[in-house]
Amino acid sequence: MQIKCFVPLFIMLVAGFVYSQELTGAQLLENAIQYHDPSGNWKTFKGDFNITMEIPEKAKRESHITIDLPQQYFSVKAKTNNNLSEYIIDKDNITILFNGNKNPSKDILKTHRLSKERAKLYQNYYTYLYGLPMKLKDTGTVIHNHVENKTFKGKTYWVLKVTYDEKIGKDTWYFYFNKTTYAMEIYQFYHDETKNDGEYILLSEEETIKGIKMPKIRAWYINKDDTLLGTDILKPAEE
Repeated sequence: MQIKCFVPLFIMLVAGFVYSQELTGAQLLENAIQYHDPSGNWKTFKGDFNITMEIPEKAKRESHITIDLPQQYFSVKAKTNNNLSEYIIDKDNITILFNGNKNPSKDILKTHRLSKERAKLYQNYYTYLYGLPMKLKDTGTVIHNHVENKTFKGKTYWVLKVTYDEKIGKDTWYFYFNKTTYAMEIYQFYHDETKNDGEYILLSEEETIKGIKMPKIRAWYINKDDTLLGTDILKPAEE
């Protein structure tokens, strides 16, 4: 009787081990996308949201983001202290505003670090981070086949390694997914992994924006010494 009782448990343990061995990077990514974007809304995403950026010993930065992928439109309006800056990218056209002025002087642009290059940087930054894990399907992204079973901060995750074609980027990224739900809970990147440089980002809570589950809170830390760099807090835009 005791042997019969242990047989189902043994089968379950073996099945779990085999599954962990057979789960590929591509499969893990598909499972994660199914969790975060079950209706496949990201490809036609058109929406906006607010982000509060909290940085130790600095003023809060309040931003309103608009992303319209079909129309190739992006805008970020950010308020820091009493200044309001805005970048608008409409296909190939870039507009920079500062406190409502559509033609800020060169001195203002320099003082407040405003430029067309920075506008594109913000577009890529927000579209990439809030489009994860769906953005990992983009051309030039290399999904490594081996899935690691790794413990981080006392919790075990499925971990996906991602690199990029040289023209796109040289950093190495690791994405940590909940082993039950496949929710993305951490990501981490290195410029040179042998030096333990780069950062890790802890994700907590969620907001659903246009049917997509996005991390509500992102806390950024330095890999080497766990120093907190800052925290982003996502809020839905008022309807």
